[in-house]
Amino acid sequence: MAQDRGNSMDASGQPGAPSETGHLPPAAGRPGVAVAASALPGDADPRLHQYAAQAHKAASHKAQFPSLDARPIDVAYFPKQLPPEYWEQIGVPGQYPFTRGVHVNMYRGKPWTMRMFAGFGTPEDTNRRFKFLLQQGQTGLSTAFDMPTLMGYDPDHAMAEGEVGREGVSVCSLSDMERLFGDIPLGQVSTSMTINAPAIVMLALYVAVAERQGVPYDQISGTLQNDILKEFIAQKEWISPPRPSMRIIRDMLVFCTKNLPKWNTISISGYHIREAGATAAQELAFTLADGIGYVQAGIEAGLDVDEFAPRLSFFFDVHNDFFEEIGKLRAARRLWARIMKERFGAKNPRSMMLRTHCQTAGVSLTAQQPMNNVVRTTWQALSAILGGTQSLHTNSLDETYALPTEGAAKLALRTQQLLLEESGVANAVDPLAGSYFVEKLTDEMEEEALYYIRKIDDLGGIVRAVELGYPQREIAESAFAFQRRVESGERKTVGVNAYVEEQSDAIPLLHIDHEVEQSQIARCREHKQNRDQAASSAALQGVHAACRDGSNLVVAILAAVKVGVTLGEISDVFRSEFGVYRDPAFM
Repeated sequence: MAQDRGNSMDASGQPGAPSETGHLPPAAGRPGVAVAASALPGDADPRLHQYAAQAHKAASHKAQFPSLDARPIDVAYFPKQLPPEYWEQIGVPGQYPFTRGVHVNMYRGKPWTMRMFAGFGTPEDTNRRFKFLLQQGQTGLSTAFDMPTLMGYDPDHAMAEGEVGREGVSVCSLSDMERLFGDIPLGQVSTSMTINAPAIVMLALYVAVAERQGVPYDQISGTLQNDILKEFIAQKEWISPPRPSMRIIRDMLVFCTKNLPKWNTISISGYHIREAGATAAQELAFTLADGIGYVQAGIEAGLDVDEFAPRLSFFFDVHNDFFEEIGKLRAARRLWARIMKERFGAKNPRSMMLRTHCQTAGVSLTAQQPMNNVVRTTWQALSAILGGTQSLHTNSLDETYALPTEGAAKLALRTQQLLLEESGVANAVDPLAGSYFVEKLTDEMEEEALYYIRKIDDLGGIVRAVELGYPQREIAESAFAFQRRVESGERKTVGVNAYVEEQSDAIPLLHIDHEVEQSQIARCREHKQNRDQAASSAALQGVHAACRDGSNLVVAILAAVKVGVTLGEISDVFRSEFGVYRDPAFM
């Protein structure tokens, strides 16, 4: 005999009735039973009723979100009795402190962006991969550049030898950038570019290509990583020292705030901090500390915090500990909201929203038994979704050997599509809210991150902390401690120190032909020979002058790339004017 389910209300606000399959509507709120947003009792907190009205008014990409057996799933669920600290610590989705997500109805309104990282060989090679991924259902582009490009060298430079097009796409000029995005309308697609030290040059190249396509500035959308602080902390791809590097970012913040309203100027990146060996709490702390540094830079440049903070975004690693990563992402949103409101006086709720891209943990993948990597990536992706990410990259199974093949990249994309279309995890917002374990992890992550942030404040801020080597030392110690646990067998890694096999599965690999390097070198030299030499020389002197007189570097560099000045040449100006940074190797 069916139990009395109370006075449940369906999404239209009408009394619930048994479905065609015979299932009864969700419970209306016995003690200990979740209460759906559309099934709130009349005496529920008015703020819940307000949320319910907002949630059911918000646009949805589907009419209904039923379970596999047609059970109706509501937008969000709450405890019947709300403890006093509920609104301060957890709240409702889409409202301060954003613990439960930055949007009212999250993936019911719009699924997360499936943004697969892609880049190799020539611009034409990567353009074909972009189009392949878009044809497979990817919803945003993410660009990987090769090592010479990341370090600010043209392919014809001696430092680039042997690396052109190997770990990403080779781009040095406006003609390269046009080929990279050939037949891809930049006014209709959101593009992410993972580059830092010469990010200002890549921004200028992208804007110049958009201009040639006839795209107005206010329609150019995407994200530039542009997080130089995490380079000094973890990834080690830099050109000039921290303080002039922050000046470059300041100029980009000002230019993009004034001219590119849909552009995310900085993607503050914890990913590489985690990949370098940081703990989850350290990744959270150092990432938000970097964010504090960038916000301070924008304010010192004369910008109002609510002018530019809404266009800052974040990028987190999602590692193997399923629940810990969910707690980290929930804590990140709450902590950033409080920092922006209380520390910087932000008034616009969008300034307080931590919007994030996530990527599954590359460092967790193993060369041994590489098919296991598909499983690792799947639960990491699920953790990111349950943690409330806005976009997601899933690593391919072959990435410990080489850049992904088309087949491996497609399987990684299908992993996200399966989670969205078949698992049901996107039907309700923050479905793990209220879990004793998840809420405790969220609180602990916030507390541990605050310890590091206060330490950095005591040292004089993140730039000074980097100069003193504080984050670098902390990460190195954590990485060493973790590796010792793996080598001792305390931490099991399947295929490496547990369930080991003599031979690993053979998988196809992507090979970059040597001709790629030769063709890019030839193109670069041809480009330099055929441009207007007088115009390019004058524009390059304009970049030198901007470095010295404090005028906005984006304006000078945009003018330079339009007349053929290359990424390497502009980076050489930085080396000349600002100096070259050498890692002090703090111990």
